[in-house]
Amino acid sequence: MIQGFKEFIMRGNVIDLAVAVIIGAAFTAVVTAIVEGIFNPLIAAIFNAKDLAGAMVVQIGNATMSFGLVLAAIINFLLIAAVVYFVFVLPINKMKEAQERRRKAGVVEEDAEASELVLLSEIRDLLAAGRGDTPKHTL
Repeated sequence: MIQGFKEFIMRGNVIDLAVAVIIGAAFTAVVTAIVEGIFNPLIAAIFNAKDLAGAMVVQIGNATMSFGLVLAAIINFLLIAAVVYFVFVLPINKMKEAQERRRKAGVVEEDAEASELVLLSEIRDLLAAGRGDTPKHTL
């Protein structure tokens, strides 16, 4: 059981996921600071309120509805979505399109994923041979 857990943790995709979560948390802090430091005061100024929580407040009986907070959350979401799209999705799509054009033109002879798998298999086999083991997995 411990060996299985160790193999799970040492997989590259688990490490990549952990890095993505940490970067995502840091990025969320940056976007939140932008929303709270720039957009919230601008919107509050438009509605002549002290802050966005005080903007667009509707009192219904004992309940208080703050549409300003909802607007701040929407702005936050749109900023995160825009940055993710323009920083990650768009460049990756352009890179894939360029790679596909090169592949169709015959510049790329073999699939990069397949060559990576072959290289990893060779490394695994060399490591196993150095220890005197036989490879446990086949690709």
